[in-house]
Amino acid sequence: MDYAHFFAVIMAGGGGTRLWPLSRQNHPKHMIRLGNDRSFFQQTVDRLNGLITPDRMYVVTVAEQAQELQTQCPEIPAENFLIEPFPRGTASVVGLASVVIHAVDPEATMVVLPSDHVIKNVDKFQNLLKSAYLLAQEKRLVTLGIKPTRASTGYGYIQRGEFLGYYENFPAYQVVQFTEKPNRDKALEFIRSENYDWNSGIFIWRVDQIRNEIENAMPDLFKSMERLASDWNTEQWQTSVIMEWLELETQTIDYGIMERTTRAVVLPADGLGWNDVGTWDSFFEVFDLDENGNVVHQSKHVGLSTSNTLVISEKTERVIVTIGINDLIIVDTPDAVLVCSKDQAQRVKEIVTLLKEGNSELLKDLLRYGDDPKQYL
Repeated sequence: MDYAHFFAVIMAGGGGTRLWPLSRQNHPKHMIRLGNDRSFFQQTVDRLNGLITPDRMYVVTVAEQAQELQTQCPEIPAENFLIEPFPRGTASVVGLASVVIHAVDPEATMVVLPSDHVIKNVDKFQNLLKSAYLLAQEKRLVTLGIKPTRASTGYGYIQRGEFLGYYENFPAYQVVQFTEKPNRDKALEFIRSENYDWNSGIFIWRVDQIRNEIENAMPDLFKSMERLASDWNTEQWQTSVIMEWLELETQTIDYGIMERTTRAVVLPADGLGWNDVGTWDSFFEVFDLDENGNVVHQSKHVGLSTSNTLVISEKTERVIVTIGINDLIIVDTPDAVLVCSKDQAQRVKEIVTLLKEGNSELLKDLLRYGDDPKQYL
């Protein structure tokens, strides 16, 4: 099959606050390199190679990140980096990219994907995208579903419904409903039913179809898209984006479209080796464990009676010694050290919030010792 009309939209504007202090506002999660000499963003681009050419890849980001991302992947044309003036949720990302891609190719089908996930089985990933491409030609809105490995409360869940058949040897199912980050009891119920997948955040659809869906479900966003379309490739473009973004409400594509449409389809993606590496405890699923269940990365670590602990350091000359501990997260950077219980890893973003608010005791201590707290954000 000819995939000349297949485009990619890579979402690369976030901050990754749950991976503080390694991920910062000016050097977020998708730019860092962990376990690979390629950043998460570069790996995202790499796994599209051979299916989608760089000239058909678009990156939606913010101005302060665009230059570094262009440096990391110079094969993507500079004009394909679309700048959001400030975040307005993934629905606005899809809307912005749809305006541009529709102008370039009205017959386009696009895959929308985050820039900071791990996918180990690249061949299967590309084959799933080919399957999704076929489904998209039937005016379906396709998402990849990940088989749950635990009752996580940090992921959205997708309930599978009617079996629609095989597409490129992959089974496809009508989506019954999306459930966003359920409580633990509900997540356990989903796991036991064996009829739910995690929402991967990866979507595939024809551009004309998603435009129709936005027009029906999010008319204000569609009106902004229509106004922007007349300014694409003009000197007025970026100013017009800013003006539209000032008026847009923040919304996700999941809630704005996928939870409302009747055309959502899920492709189960078992064996993909997927992980969103969203929190420090997820590193135990992504990286190799030593004989004691520890993950030691970029660090000179000496441990006695240490188990199930993550140790990461940006200061390669520093030796980190642990004695008699287990189930800890230790992240060492030149200007901050994180030590937390493994089961509290989800709370790291609360520290970033405290620092931003500027009213915490921790922040007062930083000021007392002459540090600039902004460097930690």
